[in-house]
Amino acid sequence: MEQDYEEPPKSKSQIKREMHELQVLGKKLVELPDKQLGHVPISDKLREAIISAKSMKLTALKRQVKYIGGLMPDEDSEAIRSALEKLKQPHRKEVEAFHEVEQWRDRLLQRDDMLLDELVNKYENLERQRVCQLIRNAKKEQTLHKPPKSARLLFKYLTDIKSL
Repeated sequence: MEQDYEEPPKSKSQIKREMHELQVLGKKLVELPDKQLGHVPISDKLREAIISAKSMKLTALKRQVKYIGGLMPDEDSEAIRSALEKLKQPHRKEVEAFHEVEQWRDRLLQRDDMLLDELVNKYENLERQRVCQLIRNAKKEQTLHKPPKSARLLFKYLTDIKSL
């Protein structure tokens, strides 16, 4: 015999927390560029409120964000959060690629010949002689306490090779 248990009513504090979370989500939508806002599944009414908030000054903007927060319960907040996460993904990939190239450069400057062989095999456009020359020049600049021009050039070269 199944019993239907009703959920206890939400406390005022819980309702306030949820409304505040929706306001924060609405504020994130206001901060999005218009191009990215088009990829978020929201109603036309909310979209208009967000677009008008973008041109407001501080005091009016605060009121508008509260208004947007009031519109948010009618929206699918999980779909909105999911869309915002997807919009962040390309940036994360760029950052990861940047860090990978940084690590390559640092390892090559420490004479990691195994990495150099690996990169030559992986990227057919990579010129071993050019990389070795940049490494030698970077070492020389480092010992002479000169600016790391060659290390920067090595980083740029590796970035270009990776993006091809």
